[in-house]
Parts: sequence; C-alpha cells; structure tokens
Amino acid sequence: MRTILFSSQTYDRDSFLAARLPAGIELHFQSARLSLDTAALAEQHEVVCAFINDDLGAPVLEQLAAGGTRLIALRSAGYNHVDLPAAKRLGLSIVRVPAYSPHAVAEHAVALILALNRRLHRAYNRTREGDFSLHGLTGFDLCGKTVGVVGTGQIGAVFAKIMAGFGCKLLAYDPFPNPEAQALGARYLALPELLAEAQIISLHCPLTAESKHLINSQSLAHLQPGAMLINTGRGGLVDTPALIEALKSGQLGYLGLDVYEEEAQLFFEDRSDLPLQDDVLARLLTFPNVIVTAHQAFLTREALAAIATTTLQNITDWAAGTPRNRVEG
Repeated sequence: MRTILFSSQTYDRDSFLAARLPAGIELHFQSARLSLDTAALAEQHEVVCAFINDDLGAPVLEQLAAGGTRLIALRSAGYNHVDLPAAKRLGLSIVRVPAYSPHAVAEHAVALILALNRRLHRAYNRTREGDFSLHGLTGFDLCGKTVGVVGTGQIGAVFAKIMAGFGCKLLAYDPFPNPEAQALGARYLALPELLAEAQIISLHCPLTAESKHLINSQSLAHLQPGAMLINTGRGGLVDTPALIEALKSGQLGYLGLDVYEEEAQLFFEDRSDLPLQDDVLARLLTFPNVIVTAHQAFLTREALAAIATTTLQNITDWAAGTPRNRVEG
C-alpha cells in the first residue's frame, strides 16, 4: 500500500524507518502540510498519514478520495481537524493513535510550570550576558500549592501523579471522573470552582465544540490574581486575546503554552528570517511571564516510536479488514 506522510519532519522519517515496516507498506515522506494546494501529491496513495495541523476538511477529503485514497491514518490522538461527516460520505476510514506516551506531554507541562515559576528562561538569558543578579527571579515552593487539572484522561492522570509527588493539592474537572486521579486525592469540582481555588491550572482535555474557548474572559475572571495557566492540549481551548488582557491586568500571573489556536501556518517550520505576521502571538511573546513552545510536548523518543508503531499497525489492521482505533463520524 502506497502511504504518504504529510507534514513529516526528520524525526518522523527516523522513527518510522526504525520501526518494523510491515510487508506491503510503501512509505513516502512529504514535508509539506496537507492542504488543497498539496492534496494532489497524494494521488494514487491508498493511505494518507496526517498530523495535527494538516487540513482534513471536506474539500481536501474530496480531492483525496478522488485520487484513490481510502484510509486517513492520523499520527495523533486528536481528530478535531477532520470533517468526519464528509469522510463518512466519501467512504474514507479514519484511524488514530489514541495513546502514545502520556508521560511525554505531562512532563512537558511540568517543565513549563518549573521554568515559569523559577524564571529559568530569564535567568538563562541573563547569565549568558554576564548579568548574575537575582532581582526579579523569586519563585515559590510547589509543595502545598493547589493544582487544577482540567481533563483527567491518560495525560491528565499522569500529570496529576507528578504534581502529587511535589506535594501539591489536586483539584480536577472532567465530565468523567478518573479513579486514578481520585486515588491521588483529587477533588472533582465544577470548572468555575476549580479556577477560583487553584493557583496552577493545566489543560489536558480534547478540543470539542463544548470545550472550544473553555478558558475565556468570563472563566479567567474566576482566577486568583497571579494564577498560572498551562496549555499542552489544543490551542482552541483558550481564547488567546482574553489571555492577553488577563496578563495585562495581572489576573493571570504566568502563562505556558505549547499549543496555539493559529499555529497551523507557523509551527514546525524555521521562520526566524521572516517577520512574524501574527499580531496576537507577537504580543504574547512580549510578556516576560509567558513561555511559548512550538507544540513539542509529544517530542520524545518513546512517544515517536509509539506513534510510528501504532500507525503502521493501524494501517496493517485496516488492510486486513480488522481495523482498530477507528474514528467514527
């Protein structure tokens, strides 16, 4: 089966080629993002392997189906970028990687917390310039602080376990309480109550119609002044302009983002020689209490290996007529 991987980077090629390639699968790597302009590259490829910022809207799916594609194999757990009704209408099967390494994303969220709290980004830049002063670098002990976990699936549960290890008190918000989080002592609350009590809030929920802009000007008003917000989930979980206003007023004291709602045209490429055209992101980057990483939370050797292995197995199972990890429209 001819399989094309859109948005593939060097690490994707390395991890897929290092995995045991099942017989009958022929891999083609394409660095371009999947869009209407690039969908023609998938012609005569039975399988299209797509990543989080690839365009899988109805027009693109129609072009893929017309070119002979029958399976969309996502290299991600999330599928909010797929027009599922259109896929069903076109007879396209969708499979995903429901879990690869929850530790990778959870640990990155903790890294953002530690870096923001102890001002590591500022200290690093300062000492490289010969400034060894400590003013403005005061942090706080994590032990005893209240941490709110929004979304307690596999990643959220791992994050809660790590924060419990720091001696933090845990609050949680999720329509489906996780016994693992409850065993750690997490108290499930309504979102406004969690936001009001927690000093650190970390988002680990999927992006759905219900969760879009879950964090907005109204919900941010519930925060304790100076609270910390971390988002390693999906960019659309937060209303970014509202974050900027909360940062300006001091209502939000720290912000760590690994995802951004308008990241599709920015992330995963070196744009250092180009002017930043996104005014909202440019404003965010001016704040000294903000750290933005370019959707790298998943980027560990273990996670990449798991993504490659599961994706190849998904393709093999689909070809054998026993598909797993299907996404239903």
